[in-house]
Amino acid sequence: MSRGLFECVPNYSEGRRPQVIDRIIAPFQARAGVHLLDHRADADHNRLVVTLVGEAEPLQEALLESAIAAIAAIDLRVHAGEHPRIGAVDVIPFVPLRGVGMGDAVSLARSFAARYARETCVPVYLYEEAALRPERRNLELVRKGQFEGLQAQISLPERVPDFGEPRLHPSAGATAIGAREFLIAFNINLDSRDAGLARRIARAIRASSGGLPKVKAVGVDLAARGLVQVSVNLTDYRVTPLRTVLELVRAEAGRVGVRVVETEIYGLVPAAALLKEAVTDLQVAGFDEAQVLDLRLLDMAAGTE
Repeated sequence: MSRGLFECVPNYSEGRRPQVIDRIIAPFQARAGVHLLDHRADADHNRLVVTLVGEAEPLQEALLESAIAAIAAIDLRVHAGEHPRIGAVDVIPFVPLRGVGMGDAVSLARSFAARYARETCVPVYLYEEAALRPERRNLELVRKGQFEGLQAQISLPERVPDFGEPRLHPSAGATAIGAREFLIAFNINLDSRDAGLARRIARAIRASSGGLPKVKAVGVDLAARGLVQVSVNLTDYRVTPLRTVLELVRAEAGRVGVRVVETEIYGLVPAAALLKEAVTDLQVAGFDEAQVLDLRLLDMAAGTE
């Protein structure tokens, strides 16, 4: 395995208990070679999203230690939240960053998945670029039916896991492990209590329903805030920019007199994605990212200039 850098964004089915969250993220704070860049917990989604950067070996060790803590503390039989999930540790995606390519991320995902299933007794599904079966490239299909539905179907030939026994862990379910490009989690909050409206807009904009390419979306009820949300995963901002998503949601909500209250970027975002929006606003002709001082300095520091 190359000694380059990977991003990893594990998602856990816990967003409400600070003491459990602390135990989950502790392994990422104490291991050399792993950098905890961000972690965000959402009570409505009941989900924790962690952003890490590191080399393959220390990443794997920290992820396993964190997974063991999560599996011990999270029981999906009593878990409730707005976000779809099949596991206490729901997804672990690897993203190639520097000095590695997608092939390296795929190799890492597959080798780690085998070890993860063996050491945690949690079955694993491979998804996106790491998928062994073409129908499992799509995470939504892997998570179809969520924990409860998968429990009844996991022994069916089309739902047997890639690693581990064909039965869910009693309380921790299953985990999806994959390799993918950078993903932007972009939430759009609407001044409405109509969860059906958010779901209809999500259906209208997502690629799987014939909407915008490289867009995944679900409608979410933010009951504690008195709002609803169109929760978007943008899998390639170069194909569909953030602005395009926002404008379409704004137009669809406007048809019924509902306004966008605010948007949220959940987790980290590439500078290029925001630069793309700023350059559009300023109508800058012939702009090149090499004109951005901060990015040039980062390249110099990394020895790429």
